[in-house]
Amino acid sequence: MSDQVKKLVVYARQGCHLCKEMIIALQALQKTINFQLEIIDIDLDPKLVGLYNERIPVLFAPGESRELCHYHLDLSSVNHYLARN
Repeated sequence: MSDQVKKLVVYARQGCHLCKEMIIALQALQKTINFQLEIIDIDLDPKLVGLYNERIPVLFAPGESRELCHYHLDLSSVNHYLARN
């Protein structure tokens, strides 16, 4: 089993209610599962706006370089990613 803490990245923006909901849900999950959570405001980077503008929030697994879900938290996908060694 790996001792490395997994990391999740949320691409979001200020004033986005779906973003806020996903972040709150992930922060609640952190109370039971150990993982790092990074929140990136896409409006600070024009490239990210181009990639994610209408799809936010986007939850990304940098360890696998893939999107886990967008708009709403897919808890099954997140749990599967976090449970893998």
